[in-house]
Amino acid sequence: MAMAKEIMGGSLIQRSSFVSSSKVFLNPSFQKKQNHFSVNPLVVPLEKTRLVRLRKVVRGPVAAISEDLVKPVPVAVPADKADKGDKFKVRAVVTVRNKNKEDLKDKIVKHLDAITDKIGMNVVLQLVSTEIDPKTKAPKKSNEAILKDWSKKSNVKAERVNYTAEFMLNSSFGVPGAILVTNNHQKEFFLETITVEGFAGDPVHFFCNSWVQSRKDHPGKRIFFSNKPYLPSETPAGLRSLREKELRDTRGDGKGVRKLSDRIYDFDVYNDLGNPDRGIEFARPTLGGEKIPFPRRCRTGRLPSDTDMHAESRVEKPLPMYVPRDEQFEESKQDTFSAGRLKAVLHNLIPSLKASISSNNHEFKGFSEIDNLYSEGVLLKLGLQDELLKKLPLPKVVSHIQESNRGIIKYEMPKIISKDKFAWLRDDEFGRQAIAGVNPVSIERLKVFPPVSKLDSKIYGPLESALKEEHILGHLNGMTVQQALEDNKLFVLDHHDAYLPFLDQINALDGRKAYATRTVYFLTPLGTLKPIAIELSLPPSGPSSRSKHVVTPPVDATTNWLWQLAKAHVCSNDAGVHQLVNHWLRTHASLEPFILAAHRQMSAMHPIFKLLDPHMRYTLEINGLARQSLINADGVIESCFTPGRYSMEISAAAYKSSWRFDMENLPADLIRRGVAVPDPTQPHGLKLLIEDYPYATDGLLIWSATENWVRTYVNYYYPESSLICNDNELQAWYSESVNVGHSDLRHKSWWPTLANADDLVSILTTLIWLASAQHAALNFGQYPYGGYVPNRPPLMRRLIPEENDPEYASFLADPQKYFLSALPSVLQTTKFMAVVDTLSTHSPDEEYLGERQQPSTWTGDTEVVEAFYQFSAEIQQIEKEIERRNLDASLRNRCGAGVLPYELLAPSSGPGVTCRGVPNSVSI
Repeated sequence: MAMAKEIMGGSLIQRSSFVSSSKVFLNPSFQKKQNHFSVNPLVVPLEKTRLVRLRKVVRGPVAAISEDLVKPVPVAVPADKADKGDKFKVRAVVTVRNKNKEDLKDKIVKHLDAITDKIGMNVVLQLVSTEIDPKTKAPKKSNEAILKDWSKKSNVKAERVNYTAEFMLNSSFGVPGAILVTNNHQKEFFLETITVEGFAGDPVHFFCNSWVQSRKDHPGKRIFFSNKPYLPSETPAGLRSLREKELRDTRGDGKGVRKLSDRIYDFDVYNDLGNPDRGIEFARPTLGGEKIPFPRRCRTGRLPSDTDMHAESRVEKPLPMYVPRDEQFEESKQDTFSAGRLKAVLHNLIPSLKASISSNNHEFKGFSEIDNLYSEGVLLKLGLQDELLKKLPLPKVVSHIQESNRGIIKYEMPKIISKDKFAWLRDDEFGRQAIAGVNPVSIERLKVFPPVSKLDSKIYGPLESALKEEHILGHLNGMTVQQALEDNKLFVLDHHDAYLPFLDQINALDGRKAYATRTVYFLTPLGTLKPIAIELSLPPSGPSSRSKHVVTPPVDATTNWLWQLAKAHVCSNDAGVHQLVNHWLRTHASLEPFILAAHRQMSAMHPIFKLLDPHMRYTLEINGLARQSLINADGVIESCFTPGRYSMEISAAAYKSSWRFDMENLPADLIRRGVAVPDPTQPHGLKLLIEDYPYATDGLLIWSATENWVRTYVNYYYPESSLICNDNELQAWYSESVNVGHSDLRHKSWWPTLANADDLVSILTTLIWLASAQHAALNFGQYPYGGYVPNRPPLMRRLIPEENDPEYASFLADPQKYFLSALPSVLQTTKFMAVVDTLSTHSPDEEYLGERQQPSTWTGDTEVVEAFYQFSAEIQQIEKEIERRNLDASLRNRCGAGVLPYELLAPSSGPGVTCRGVPNSVSI
């Protein structure tokens, strides 16, 4: 612990406003409370001179106020030395965040509130003690106090405005553990923090970050608890009833249509992706239930559609989709990032692209036309949309509308071609991206040759692979196939079973053609992966049909183009599995039930809720936006990816057949895929079989640091396993996450138990890993790698021609033209690029791993705050280690001429498309 202090140049925590200067890590009571308070030795050395980076979110100016907020307040007289009649004054400093942009209605209501505030329609506060009044047997409460100067400060333009309220308390009041807030105004306001000064000792902090609704919309008082965490059994008597009431209010009653101002968390199935009222072609099956298992999503309670009682009616863009009020993007993020940009792209840019790209301009005529997207841009026929489009917060991809009367948009150069324009053509780059690209989690060790399908042959016909030893024997550096298997030199990207059941339906779609692919790689002595065979499968159409064929590395011009087409089909398969399974299902969708259950079952004062809080930020909102515009019928995913209308069914099939929560932690996933083997002598308890595997090597550093931090945290609050078993809120959270949120798989034997500290550490570390590093690795490389569509086409429009096919002659005559005609059309490409650029963009107010809002006051337990600073310090050292690795010329998968460094797991990032940065949560 002394090391952490040296790293930080002296303890940051000692300089905070509420922590005493004692050496908290030497506190005997703390050491006694837990069996051990230690973090495992760092994998990389800590530099003692480095200060901890805790970059706070972007802050705007705070309004000057008439009161001196730091003036001394009379200190309370200890209760045991005071007469019962003694009173003392305390003051609450309340920070309210203003909207930066207000429409006319906002301004009118704000002006009205300023007037009515003067005549008693105020914002009212009331303190609640942690103690029970012995006479009334009810919690001790202060007098009610109003916020001062609301009307006087109504025109202040600062982003944050401080108000004060004063309370006269009896000396026997005790310590406030909660504060009740009543909003008698017409308009909601965003309450950021409350600090109460004047008690003996340190100020009492209330970390609110919540919208407080008007009483006319939500009668009753809002409850906020201080930052002191309590297990349910340790809840002070004065707070018990409030703790229970707040949870009841948050759960709701499961009935009715949710209002946008509600703060109610509940579960529902995915029955809102289709729009049957628009036409039968827009109907989609319900995901979730016995027929098509899927995780649950946030309930909105909308009425059923007119044509299908089982389908929820749609809320179409630009109308907002319900998520609990506090889950909606804060204004700074909404304006500069996801909501504003995504809506600008979906509602304005894409329709403009459709209008501008004529129906006869289906495909690129040459690679130069793709290059022109970055150099010359796209000329839009905007018409009346021109002015509107210029005003909207479009992403950097649409850097600015140049020559406004012409409406030219230019795309940013994707990183994949910024260092080497032809890198995407090379086999070594094709292999590198399997372990250091945007989808590095599908590669597996090949354990049996030829590969074996797990599908039912009675339904899908003969499943034997077409791969033979002669296909790969010449590419094994003199080894036999058996030797290569035994020496762990063969790896496979196997998308056969994910696609084959859907191929007949996909290939019947207009302009969609797909295979079920398998790609075999050889691990070279240099540590790189070399593709040596690609198997392309179609469903058998008859006893004599050639439903499978194998393509091997080229030997001449013709086979070179066939090989490039085969690789493009592999990339298209991989893009679909990446987006629908690894990205959407394994991070976005699978986490949502845990977030809903956390809000429903764990109080905001629960220490585990406080731990998870930054890792749940914005996830429900981005998932709601996805249901509205990305994964819905005729949405972006269906439009831009090969599976089309069957996309979400592929996602659901993977959930049923292969998703397992116990395998979602990084070490277990690596071992399951056979790319690592258990080895207790290694730093992370396993040995990688591909030593230079950037995603895995960097990910293990983050996994270990996170696990150490979580273990320290858990051991502090649960020194004995019985505390975990008897924690009714914790157990209810986990039970509801599994039995309701993942109810279709609730009976699976692989669900972890929650009986001791190790169980809890494993579950929490997995959730934090999925929300932060796993999502970052799968998301923020989408434009850098996929923004150049030939490198990673999201869909293919033509199969590979065979010699007896009518189009084989045209392929021979102009293979480049055929290749381009197989890629997405101009409209599909530009639409896809605009969306994945937005999804790859970091917002200026992003919080990265190792950062928190109010880092010194998010919890009242000073030892835990100090431990968090140590975690932050370790995350910084990991970033330096990643930087060092990217300069190591012996690591061919992350360093070399034209090779992109692997930075997707580098923890920090600036705003924009950076191809790096690990936010705390799934926030885009």
